[in-house]
Amino acid sequence: MGSPGDPSPAPRSHYLPRTREGWIGVVLFLLLFLLAEPPIVYAVANRVEPWVLGVPFLYAYLMAIYFALIGVLIWVMRKGV
Repeated sequence: MGSPGDPSPAPRSHYLPRTREGWIGVVLFLLLFLLAEPPIVYAVANRVEPWVLGVPFLYAYLMAIYFALIGVLIWVMRKGV
């Protein structure tokens, strides 16, 4: 922040992504996270049957969502966003 006549731009918020990959990472992470929260998880995955790879459906569903979330974080880290 400078004087009133200074043409330098105001500092940008560090909460907003600055690149296209950053926006994709944030939106994808938030959409995946929504799939792991109520009411979506209650409406879609709140059941025991069928069993998937030896675990109830709810656990398999949440495990897939959590692995996808970790995958997004690893992708963003490798991109250097």
